[in-house]
Amino acid sequence: MVPFAFTRPATLSETFAILDEHGDAASLLAGGTDLVIELRNRSRRPKVVIDLKRVAELQPGISERGGWLTITATTAMTDIQENALVQMWFPALVDAAATVGSVQIRNRATLAGNMCHASPAADTAPPLLVYGAVVNVASARGARRLKLDEFLVGPRQTVLQRGEVVTSIDLPIGTERRAATFVRITRRRGVDLATVSLCCLVDASGSTRFAYGA
Repeated sequence: MVPFAFTRPATLSETFAILDEHGDAASLLAGGTDLVIELRNRSRRPKVVIDLKRVAELQPGISERGGWLTITATTAMTDIQENALVQMWFPALVDAAATVGSVQIRNRATLAGNMCHASPAADTAPPLLVYGAVVNVASARGARRLKLDEFLVGPRQTVLQRGEVVTSIDLPIGTERRAATFVRITRRRGVDLATVSLCCLVDASGSTRFAYGA
């Protein structure tokens, strides 16, 4: 592991200032389940790591407002699994979150981090896509909202620009009857990356959406 500076900003404004100062030499830490591995194998060598867990605007939380369910950037997979609102409106996301790594990983890994890492095997991506998720992004220059299929542009590639931070993910709460399911196939039982993952949603009008990964 290459030595680096470690900082814990308390606000988004402080975070933006650090990002503007260090640019591509800075890495963001939310859950850290992917970042720590990259630091250990030296595939990522930041000069500074920015811990987001103390940022006031990004504290873990799941809330409903105006027909949208908002999941903040530091909300862990376990929180998503256990949340009654997610269970009621987005059961396929609950099922996908339950497959992410081990219990220890799910207690740390975040939904936003899973999307920012942009792995083709990200279990939560297919349900987020069929549910029409929107990613909220902010920087010192302002904020923008992106549909998830616009945010993800390739394996380990997103449209995040220098100085930007994902602040939350929004899910539109459906008013019509619908059903969704998530399945994954792995090479072995237990903890393993998906070989194929698939989510399907059907609504009362007969419209069907599919999204797959891995």
